[in-house]
Amino acid sequence: MVKMTALFFCLLSLFSCIKPTISQKPDAGNAGNEHVQTGVETQGLKVNETDEIVINVERALQRAGIPDDSARIIVEKARSSAQFLDELNMALEGDPYLHFLVDKQRPLPHGYEPDDLVPLTEGKAYRIGRTGLRLRSFAEASLEAMAKTAQADGVTLLVSSSYRSYDYQVTVYNRIVQEMGREAADRESARPGYSQHQTGLAVDFGSIDDTFAETKAGAWLLENASRFGWSLSFPNGYEAVTGYRWESWHYRYVGVALTRFIDAYFNGIQQYALQFLHEWERSERL
Repeated sequence: MVKMTALFFCLLSLFSCIKPTISQKPDAGNAGNEHVQTGVETQGLKVNETDEIVINVERALQRAGIPDDSARIIVEKARSSAQFLDELNMALEGDPYLHFLVDKQRPLPHGYEPDDLVPLTEGKAYRIGRTGLRLRSFAEASLEAMAKTAQADGVTLLVSSSYRSYDYQVTVYNRIVQEMGREAADRESARPGYSQHQTGLAVDFGSIDDTFAETKAGAWLLENASRFGWSLSFPNGYEAVTGYRWESWHYRYVGVALTRFIDAYFNGIQQYALQFLHEWERSERL
């Protein structure tokens, strides 16, 4: 009996010296993701710079209302790209109205009018549908460069609408409401103060109807516009996101750095990217 008792305490002492090993590292496919998705407290944990960026990206995407499926893809791209933060910062450089979020819910500042508007004139590589069209100077320069390349490819770019003042948008919107009713008009036209055209950075090309997508110019722009800093604002199938039905003719100049960012991380969807950047900048100011 004494021998058995001694053996028991010997074994008990042996097992008490063995400590279980538990890995605290997150799964490689979800690194840096658990803090947000599972609510694990991050205070006191050491995370590397990439993890911290990913956490902040997740939070901005969530505040921006980006759908989960799209957000997961964006997060994985951000995690795997060593240049993500640099590309994001480049997208935010320059004139703030290049990435200013103006949509159904968020208007431009009251009374906003660009101070560097220039006329679109005859004798350029692009054509104009009427006189009196204007764009901000750097957008016009990009339009001309893009039109020259299109011209070399046998395509002519016709500008049918460009900058619209607040007062002009009042006229446009009210006319469409009278023609179609308010509900239908809101799918086609922005309320005054909520239009991308008021930025002086948006252009309607060609026929301003669905047939434009089937033209050589429509196909060329869809393939090439982003190389020159122009982004399709209201793509097909995203009315629930943008608030507007598909407009194959409506492009907004946002700059080459931002179009690259939109294409690389947001699958070319301008609205998602601008919502994300809006929330990212807002969090930086807090």
